[in-house]
Amino acid sequence: MNLADRGFTGSIPQLYERYLVPLIFEPFAADLAARAAALQPSAVLEIAAGTGVLTRHLAAELPAGTSLIASDLNAGMLDLAATLSTARPVEWRLADAMALPFADASFDLVACQFGAMFFPDRPHAYAEIRRVLQPGGFFLFNVWDHLDSNELAATVTAALAQSFPDDPPRFMARTPHGYHDLHQLRADLAQAGFEHAADIVTLPLRAKAESPSGPALGYCQGTPLRGEIEARAPGRLPEVTAHVAQAIGERFGVGAIDTLIQAHVVIVGR
Repeated sequence: MNLADRGFTGSIPQLYERYLVPLIFEPFAADLAARAAALQPSAVLEIAAGTGVLTRHLAAELPAGTSLIASDLNAGMLDLAATLSTARPVEWRLADAMALPFADASFDLVACQFGAMFFPDRPHAYAEIRRVLQPGGFFLFNVWDHLDSNELAATVTAALAQSFPDDPPRFMARTPHGYHDLHQLRADLAQAGFEHAADIVTLPLRAKAESPSGPALGYCQGTPLRGEIEARAPGRLPEVTAHVAQAIGERFGVGAIDTLIQAHVVIVGR
């Protein structure tokens, strides 16, 4: 995986939380938290918590006695998450999914929202998750479907290809939407030692925004796309963001946006 794809630094966490979380992450966080609560776990580890949107939903939905640890590799994202209120105490931990700092069989549920795409070695990360799961526990996570099934991200990617035809930024296709092959996902889980077949649901939801400007800011300045744009056009980030906003407006209209977002939701038992 491209190391730059993990670069949620500087002002990116704040822009990510303000513009992208309500747009595309909140709907799936509500879904994943409801699925987690239905399992009635007693000890939950969240991996790749980011700015904590799933954490906040888990804190609100899990049984009252359930312990919750939320972890992430990125200190900036986790620091922001810790400043936002949760419905119950949460233990925030800086942790790498490739080497989880927890004892074997510590949790009966590990949850991860849109983090698996960033694991540099997915079977290894999945093996670490399996290690910290109790027998009979569950790994619950989601990954984005193909770019073509996510109209807003596809529009942003196409607009950036117009701006940089000789070297288009490909972060969205390469990483967030680059792990949609269910055969590969199942193979990675099996390689990690998960013996049970994963239950996978492809879930279409809706992304909503008041205007094109918010999504353009979120994608262009609140993700590692920012680094790709700035490397190609130093000093032109506002100009490129405006071009992306125009492209979003041309496809969805200049007013409120309501468009398809789609992901795979995965649950596999230990």
